[in-house]
Amino acid sequence: MPNPIRILCVGAGHMGRSHALAYHRLPEFEICGIVTRSAESRGKLNEELGGGYAEFADYHEALAATKPDAVSISTYPDTHAPYAAAAFDAGCDVFIEKPLAPTVEEAEEIVAKARATGRKLVIGYILRHHPSWIRFIEVAETLGKPLVMRMNLNQQSYGANWLTHKNLMASISPVVDCGVHYVDVMCQMTRSKPVRVSGIGARLSDELPADKINYGALQVAFADGSVGWYEAGWGPMMSEVAFFVKDVVGPKGCVSIVAEKAGSEGQSSNVDAHTSTQALKLHHATLTPEGNFATADQLMRLDDEPDHDELCLREQRYFLKAILENIDLTDHMEDALSSMRIVAAADESFRTGKTIEL
Repeated sequence: MPNPIRILCVGAGHMGRSHALAYHRLPEFEICGIVTRSAESRGKLNEELGGGYAEFADYHEALAATKPDAVSISTYPDTHAPYAAAAFDAGCDVFIEKPLAPTVEEAEEIVAKARATGRKLVIGYILRHHPSWIRFIEVAETLGKPLVMRMNLNQQSYGANWLTHKNLMASISPVVDCGVHYVDVMCQMTRSKPVRVSGIGARLSDELPADKINYGALQVAFADGSVGWYEAGWGPMMSEVAFFVKDVVGPKGCVSIVAEKAGSEGQSSNVDAHTSTQALKLHHATLTPEGNFATADQLMRLDDEPDHDELCLREQRYFLKAILENIDLTDHMEDALSSMRIVAAADESFRTGKTIEL
């Protein structure tokens, strides 16, 4: 076997931990260092991995000391652009958590840097590796055009989760942070150009700076006539009624994710439940001459239901494949930019009160 890919793991939060576990499990990778500002966080992760990995508080110091082949960035979005640029300049391939950056301009800079240096850039769009979501998109594509896509993910967060959300909102809104996933799904379902975005938002907590919001929603229109709606809110005030909606309607019927676990009370702040699906419900719109439905609704059970850590393992297998097989990631990067432009336009629409033409 060739020498393993030496990877520097940056960030030890929920996503950083899961990605580090994946690298630890894959023999083709070798963790050469763990970077976080918190000694407690990196020590805890190191212990969970069996110990023995070098620990660093400063990213640039770690990059210079370990000289990795690749860098995995799972930090707050405002660090993504400078961290990625430094990694590319050091000759590293990069895995970076979504959203790619807090702004479209920074996201474009990251992609441009990857292209200029010829290094691989994989963005953590975890739903692209989830068999149930892949199936959800495939079924949606059979419903005809235009599509009406309704999705949300509100989180009744408190304690440590609320603290994490407040830290995230220092640089990014909920509809941007989570929205890139679901807007990316909409783009895959329609395979059409987004043309117009409008957004609303609200500040629901005095714990936030005056210019920050913890609730937002967007509407996006596509060139083929399809429309999409997405909503995201964080905080102890958020409702757990209908906080998990994943529903697509077309001329031929509709398909919905039936997620008993993710959609049940008390689960909105459980990140592990957010990718859980359980089943798809397919409804056919065809009527008989008597005006009744010609076909009964179909419940499609989803047996291959990976947990969060398994999904991150699948992501890192894709990153590995991209490196070893020199996969062309042009479409992957362009899709990430497209979803970023849509959610950023929603933010701009909320702040200006105007619909944004793309």
